[in-house]
This record gives sequence, structure tokens and C-alpha cells, in this order.
Amino acid sequence: MSEHVPINLRITRVVEHAPHLRSFFMLPDGTAKPPFTAGQVAVLAVNGLKPGYFAFASAPEEDEFEFLIKRSGNGTDALFAAPDTARIELQEIAGHGFAVEQFKGHDLVFVGMGTGLAPLRSALRHVFNARGAYGRLIVLYGARTPDDFCFEDEMTTEWRAHGVELRQVLSQPDSDWSGPTGYVQSLLDHLIPELRQPLALVCGSAEMMTQTQERLLALGFAAEKILTNY
Repeated sequence: MSEHVPINLRITRVVEHAPHLRSFFMLPDGTAKPPFTAGQVAVLAVNGLKPGYFAFASAPEEDEFEFLIKRSGNGTDALFAAPDTARIELQEIAGHGFAVEQFKGHDLVFVGMGTGLAPLRSALRHVFNARGAYGRLIVLYGARTPDDFCFEDEMTTEWRAHGVELRQVLSQPDSDWSGPTGYVQSLLDHLIPELRQPLALVCGSAEMMTQTQERLLALGFAAEKILTNY
């Protein structure tokens, strides 16, 4: 456990991506902001309830913490119902995060599903601060439905300005969706042979991560070039 925690956090603002999915911005209440590595996970207890694990969606350099949170019961209900009155304790910073500094000069492939985009976005925004040190930035982002996509305004502005190549896929598309369908790991097959010194950063469900790692290994990736945040 870090020497900087546990500490209390206060919510500074909330951004809604969908009724069930919001970004919560937070700052320490009366103390210094503890450091973290891009892609690490915060253990947060809301109103004294059982703590949950929420990845940082913001880069370490940013002024506020940002957490992408899906409403799923327990403490998340309290956050969604009354964020102004929620009592939040940051109990621990967990996981090893993404050590992207060790892989300068590589093409980076971010493979995420659902709220698994959050730690990948933390690493991506961290990389933006040293954009010239890396090659191509490719984000493969899968979700169940169009309502489960997040950060779309940012993707079309800031991400595009930094040369991010975004490829999205839906497993449960509606009639308006004209893009790829299926699972995010299926997007890897035709992409990997094009890349120079590729490094993969992967986050999602346990099943998705296992399948993605297996597919990357079959495509010739070395195990040490497949990073997970935890």
C-alpha cells in the first residue's frame, strides 16, 4: 500500500456518457494528490460500503483523478444517486499499471472492452505528453451496444489531433450501426502484420483478456510485449 493513502476524496464534477455510465472527477480533500502509474487501479469505499476497484481513466499528470464508473449496485448506486453527498475513501492504489516508458519507439496497440477502456485511456493520455517518442497509436475498442461507447467527443478531437487510429466494434449492434461486429480481439488479425515493433496494452473481462493474449501470441507477439495493468 502506498504511504500516501488512505485519504478522503471529494467529487469535483460528473460527466454522463450514458444513464448507466459516468465519469467522476475527484480530488483529495485537504491533502496532496498521491502519485500513480498510468493504468493503475484505485480501491474506493463509498459511504463506508464494501470497497470497489476502479481504474484511473486520467493520466498521472492531470490535475484531477477521473474514474469511469458503471452503475452496478453497492457504492456505485450512492455515487449515481447523490454524488454531492457521497463520502469517498481512497484506500489503496493497486496493480502495476502500464510501464509504457520502457517501450519508446514502439507502435502501441490499445485493446479494450467496455469500462476496460479507462486504464488504457490513462496510458494513452500519458503517452500524449511524449507523443514523439512513440510510433503509431491504435485503439481497438469493443462494446456491447452503441450506448456503451465513452469519450466519443474526445476521440474525434484530441485523439485525432495526436494521430490515434481508432477502430470500434459492437457485439450487440442496433440497426443504425454500420461498423464491424463481433468481439474486439477479432480486429487484431489484419492489423498486427502492418506494425513496427508493436506493443499491446490489454484490458477487459477476464475471458476477453485471455482470448486476446492467446491471439496475440499466435500472431507472433512475445509475451513480454503484451501488457496488462493488473
